[in-house]
This record gives sequence, structure tokens and C-alpha cells, in this order.
Amino acid sequence: MDTNISYERYHRQLILKDFGEAGQQQLLQAAVLVIGAGGLGCPVLQYLAAAGVGRIGIVDDDTVSLSNLHRQPLYSTADIGLAKVKQAVKVLSRLNTEIEIIAYCERLRTQNAFSLLKPYDLVIDCTDNFATRYLINDACVLLNKPFIFGAVSRYEGQVAIFNYKTSATKPAVNYRDLYPHPPKENEILNCEEAGVLGVLPGIIGTMQANETIKLLTGIGRPLIDRLLTYDALNNNMYEVELTVAEGSGLLIPADEQVFLQTDYDELCGSDNSQFEINAATFEELINGGNIDVIDVREPGEDPVIEYFSSLRIPLNQLQSNLQLLQSTTLVAICQSGKRSLQAARQLAAAFGSSKKIYSLRGGIIQWKQVYEKQLS
Repeated sequence: MDTNISYERYHRQLILKDFGEAGQQQLLQAAVLVIGAGGLGCPVLQYLAAAGVGRIGIVDDDTVSLSNLHRQPLYSTADIGLAKVKQAVKVLSRLNTEIEIIAYCERLRTQNAFSLLKPYDLVIDCTDNFATRYLINDACVLLNKPFIFGAVSRYEGQVAIFNYKTSATKPAVNYRDLYPHPPKENEILNCEEAGVLGVLPGIIGTMQANETIKLLTGIGRPLIDRLLTYDALNNNMYEVELTVAEGSGLLIPADEQVFLQTDYDELCGSDNSQFEINAATFEELINGGNIDVIDVREPGEDPVIEYFSSLRIPLNQLQSNLQLLQSTTLVAICQSGKRSLQAARQLAAAFGSSKKIYSLRGGIIQWKQVYEKQLS
């Protein structure tokens, strides 16, 4: 990393009032960890790299898929199947050759969270699941690091800055002050289930990058202890002031040892091993016969299934249609595997051990990619 300022590269920032060389130098000396290189992570990474943040770490264990491309413009069709972090590093390194970009091609877990977070000044949460979000929050509280939160669903997004101390005597507001406990599984749909307008993560991610730059350089009024909500359909924005909730501190692990013993997947109801099967096992079951595949998506949800026979029974109608399920093996499927897992639990409660019951991990979207790759 070169801390000498490239005046031509950053000229438009350098001439800004209240920014200048001092602000640029603060960016060049900063280290930021971006967790998630998807819809939110792409604009965050692009704008922070372009702005000249000196060291950027990227944590993500996912690969590029076709369904990513409408909202993740760091990647192209040629990148499908490749690791997101590695492709992101290639693109960002061409964008700015004067900064350091570090790839962590792994999932954030309790076992690696402290070692990943410690070298960085702040963390940007660009994830799409609650287990990781609560893990990030708790780790940042224990390490006393601020993190910039962002989330999107359908046409609405949110941005906030958590765990930034404004007083030596008062605790900082953290994510658990807003949402003390994780939602129940399937209570809130993710983007795979609910959908998201492709441009929305770009807007919210750019806001996250903006808040990061403000926080690092001391300009403007960052969204500290404030939650901004943006509605893309109406271009409406509103803010909510956040305060420390009574008893929220008791929900944070007391220390690193307790943190390491916390199962955030279980905390968020994500222990799926009992029912989930992968695409290969699913195909074996189909070829074996005597199987009912239950599509629990709502009518009209795409993609349409043409590769195997299935019963279309929306999740909210499953209990009243159990008599239709006559086979000894039942496999529930949906868009991404969330609703099908809930369906599998309902079926297990209804049929007990009289039937073999499964949920297709990753849903139709992931299975279709695997199937079509085999055909190519």
C-alpha cells in the first residue's frame, strides 16, 4: 500500500472543502473489512477502492451464479462458478493499483471472526442472513469496532452505523438494541424468497460506502445511532433515532470464550442437517421412484419446473392437503430452500417415521444451475 497521494487520481476529492489532503491521507491509512461480496458488497467495494481506502479485506465463501448478475455488477457471465472474492480482487486491482486488497475465501464463523476483524478499523456488514449479522454485531462489540449495517428486501433498504462510541461513559448502540433477538426461521424472507429490485443493493451499498468515508475522514454527519430506511418505489426516506435498550448488553457474549461457544446458526434456527439433501441425492431419489416432490412456492413463482414431476402445494396450504401425499419418500422444494425446510418439519410432525422426508438444499435456483451445468 502506497500512502503517497496520487493527486491526479483523487483530484476531485482533494479539492473538496473540509476533505482535502488530510481526508485523502486518512482513507489511504485506513483498513476496512467488507463481509459479503454480493449485492451490497459490490458497490461498497467498488467505491471504497476507487476512493482510495488503503487496505480492504473481503470475506465471502460463495461462488458467482447467474442469478447474482442482475444486482452484482462486479461479475460477468464468464465468472459463473468462480469464487466471488477472487474475481472481486481481480476487478478492484485493475480499478486502483495503489491500494491493498485481501481476499478471505471463507465463511465468517466464531472460530475465525476475531482473527479476521482485529486488523481492521471498521467492518461493513454486506451479508444476507441473520446468523452472520448477529455474529458480526457481537464480535464488533467485544472488539470495540464500529460496523456499518446495510440490508435490502424487495424495494426497501436500510443503513445504520452501530457500535460507534460517542462518549467514553456511555455504551454504543449496537444491532441488538434495534433487534434484540433473531427472528424465527422463515419469519422474514431473504432476497431469494422475497425478491429484490436489482438497483436497490447498489443504492444501499453506495450509502454504506458513503457512511464509511464520512466515518473515516470525519466529514459530515454519519448515521451513528440512526437507522435510515429508503423506499425505492416512492423515493421516500426516513430516519429513526436509536438508543441503547435496557438489558441488551446481557445478550452479548461476555467474552471471547463465551463467543466461541455460541452457535449462531442454532440461535437463528438454522440447524438444517436433519432434513436437507443436496442436488445429487435429490436426483438419486427421483430416479429411484416412489417419491412425491412437493413444490411449496406460491402460484406464478419462477422458474417453472420441467425436469421432473411435482405437486404444487403452497406452504400455507400444506396441512390441508396431506392426503395427496401417498409416496413413501417426500421431498419439499422451493425457490431457495427456506420454505421447503419449514415444510419438511411440518411433514415430519404429520407423518412421523412412516415416511422419509427431505428438503432440497439451495432450492430450485441452485439445483437448476447444477443440472444445466451437467448438460453443458
